[in-house]
Amino acid sequence: MIPKLDEYKKQFDIESDDSIKPGLAAIEEALSLVLNPEKDLRIIHVAGTNGKGSTIAVMEAVLQAHGYSTGVFSSPAMIDIHDQIRINGDPISPAELEYVFEEMNAAGISGMLTDFELLTLAAFLAFRNAAPDYVLLETGMGGRFDSTNVVTPLVSVITSIALDHTGFLGHTLSEITAHKAGIIKPLIPAVIGDLPAEAKEVALAEAARHKSMVRIYGEEFVMRQRNLEVFSGISEFRIPSRKMKGPHQAVNHAVALEALLQAGVPLQQMQVADAIRNVQLPFRFQEIREGVFIDGAHNPAAAGKLVETIRQEFPNEKVHWIVGMLNTKDYAKTIEILSPLASRFTFVNFPHAQAAKAEDLQAVCTIENSEVLSADELDLTCAEKDIKVVVGSLYLLSSLMRQ
Repeated sequence: MIPKLDEYKKQFDIESDDSIKPGLAAIEEALSLVLNPEKDLRIIHVAGTNGKGSTIAVMEAVLQAHGYSTGVFSSPAMIDIHDQIRINGDPISPAELEYVFEEMNAAGISGMLTDFELLTLAAFLAFRNAAPDYVLLETGMGGRFDSTNVVTPLVSVITSIALDHTGFLGHTLSEITAHKAGIIKPLIPAVIGDLPAEAKEVALAEAARHKSMVRIYGEEFVMRQRNLEVFSGISEFRIPSRKMKGPHQAVNHAVALEALLQAGVPLQQMQVADAIRNVQLPFRFQEIREGVFIDGAHNPAAAGKLVETIRQEFPNEKVHWIVGMLNTKDYAKTIEILSPLASRFTFVNFPHAQAAKAEDLQAVCTIENSEVLSADELDLTCAEKDIKVVVGSLYLLSSLMRQ
């Protein structure tokens, strides 16, 4: 579900399928009809279970601090289709997107693609029109058969590996990594985050097949905690402060810096520190009101990182969790991981075709103090001693921000 995509499809009489069809044949054919805009772009390609958005946000901020223009393609939408394609940090304007849809209509691609493939094609066209210095390209799901995997990037990035999208990617870390590592290209450097040993082995084997140089977090580069954080990789940068909290964000920041260095970007201390001090990705432990946070932790691995962050930032405090998730996620395990910090749970029904019923979430919760509400009944203020954290599906979080 891509908010407002149907409006553009209707306006320009373009049809696409809302199903998921892994594979590159359709997108490659469509790209050839619009003269392959992806070939004109300097791209950093990012895959991973968690951390993609944060890593891209850091790269975007650091590039802009150095005076470079940027294009970003990300998913899912925070608000609607426009924020999935960003030019210099700003969502693509309706006029710019209308021009892109005119191009696609003229090329005769109607009926060829899925919705996500259509959006990928639109992003490549938008970036060719805007001609940014660098494009930061996030995979939609997996990597090897994702529609973004038609590019030859400056560097390939794998942020993390955990169990997610198991219905499509497999039920083991090795199977999932085989999909994510599919973005590694012959002779193109790869930057890899803090992966489990099983996943790292698969990623390294893929890189070896392609004769790709690999930089691994904790081996070739790291974020060290001294009096202040220090990134050590090809270069070294002092990080006096960062707005995105949590130990996992230290890893994401390190991956971002190493990826930019591997892409040949000449980074400077002052600009790096300023960018990291100020960058904040929406829905990543974001404080929206005093004592009220939102976080898109939608699987067990992300929930574990969120709990770790809260314990670091608010030691000994309890949390009123407000949870809404998709039924495709392991919500039972996610709720189990959140429970040790819980003072209470509120489970939320929200409008999405794959939204898990709040009653089903409540049924697997072992905390007695819980309730069920609809999204429009939520009180997003904090009048209690515990902090309040809305967590789960980005579709829920974005719908709340639209209210």
